[in-house]
Amino acid sequence: MSISEQDMARVAELARIRLDDVTVADVTRRIRDILAMIDQMQAVNTDHVQPMANPLDATQRLRDDEITEPDQRERFLAIAPATEDGLYLVPRVIE
Repeated sequence: MSISEQDMARVAELARIRLDDVTVADVTRRIRDILAMIDQMQAVNTDHVQPMANPLDATQRLRDDEITEPDQRERFLAIAPATEDGLYLVPRVIE
């Protein structure tokens, strides 16, 4: 895939980014390099490569699921403008 300086200037205009001619040329060159690297990576034969869920051979450490704060539900419900059966009542938004 090829991208021209005119394409890059148009993208910058659409994104409301002000770029001078030197910057447009530099960004265009860098985008071309990135696209060339992507083309090179897509050319690699991956037929016998197993997909990985995670590139690191590690499992995430999880903390214990324990309550760390006191139950303040009744206190919060008491200061709400309108409640019913333990739920907050709000004005209807959708008809």
